[in-house]
Amino acid sequence: MGTRIPIAVAVLVRDGLVLLAHRHPLRRWYPDCWDLVGGHVERGELPVEAVVRECLEELGVRAHSPTPFPMPFSDPTLELHAFLVTSWEGEPANCAPDEHDDLRWFTPAELEGLTMADPLAIPSIQTAIARAAD
Repeated sequence: MGTRIPIAVAVLVRDGLVLLAHRHPLRRWYPDCWDLVGGHVERGELPVEAVVRECLEELGVRAHSPTPFPMPFSDPTLELHAFLVTSWEGEPANCAPDEHDDLRWFTPAELEGLTMADPLAIPSIQTAIARAAD
């Protein structure tokens, strides 16, 4: 097995809801499903720097103090770095329409019925929402 691809994702939580992006149906990897915002960690970049950059590129918001958050992921080719984000500047908008065709806020219960990029992540996302409320 080769080197795993590092990716960083943001679990943006506000008022008991999590922000998910719907991956465009024409995407090569994980098309037509809901996912956390994020992307590849670039060479020389720390995962936390990548998640801040991805939030700015994809949502137009500047994330404050992303907190590392454990999240299982079933794709063995990826090295997942998840971050809980509860504070940011700006209002999230779809700044990457070629990557996502929709953005929506979801309750923890609504996650169960979604087609997710990785359903294994749902319990962790629900835990993140609960933790953000504390």
